[in-house]
Amino acid sequence: MQTNPTHTSLVAVGDSFTEGMSDLFPDGTYRGWADLLAARMAARAPGFRYANLAVRGKLIRQIVDEQVDTAAAMQADVITLVGGLNDALRPKCDVGRVRALLEEAVGKLAPSCKQLVMMRSPGRQGPVLERFRPRMEALFACVDELAERHGALVVDLYGAPSLADPRMWDVDRLHLTAEGHRRVAEAVWQTLGYDSEDTGWRTPLPPAVPPGWAARWAADARFARQHLLPWIGRRLTGRSSGDGLPPKRPELSPYEG
Repeated sequence: MQTNPTHTSLVAVGDSFTEGMSDLFPDGTYRGWADLLAARMAARAPGFRYANLAVRGKLIRQIVDEQVDTAAAMQADVITLVGGLNDALRPKCDVGRVRALLEEAVGKLAPSCKQLVMMRSPGRQGPVLERFRPRMEALFACVDELAERHGALVVDLYGAPSLADPRMWDVDRLHLTAEGHRRVAEAVWQTLGYDSEDTGWRTPLPPAVPPGWAARWAADARFARQHLLPWIGRRLTGRSSGDGLPPKRPELSPYEG
């Protein structure tokens, strides 16, 4: 791997994880790991350009149909592709179909850029992770195989103890906090061959005093009311949190922070 490379452009493809939820700005917009990574890359490359095509809630079929050809046409130095986890978390998931769509995406993106980056997405410790772990690991096995075949890099966030810690996750239990996104940006930065700024990004957090039953009950009730029930409602009605939303940063344009 090249040490301290210089990349002049980055295109990010994916869903809410790449859009940056829940790294929230005061104005209600999101930052996230891809923006953080772009800022660091831009500091090393004058005229650096960045696009982020991600939209929350997108399934892998939608990512392929709506983002992949656009990203490939941009001919960026680096493209990041993270998708398929929304499919894996659905009550019913055709893993073979997800694999075929990922293969289609990688087949188009890898030849169109200097370096394709894929990820083994992080998972929050808890019952949801345990329930869907077999699907997630099947997805990640596909990511590993495709990356090896097409010369892509894989960032192993799933194997990082720090990112499994519930304290790295927002109250919706689906998206990382600002600190979680910072660590993901560092992981991708290092995987691309840049000198590390945080060698301990994957190190487990110090132990914390477990919350009492009252605090746990209150947190669970808030989670169910504010996040779980609306999520179930969208599934039952065939809606998505990203319906009608445009890509975060649709043009490959100079990054100015």
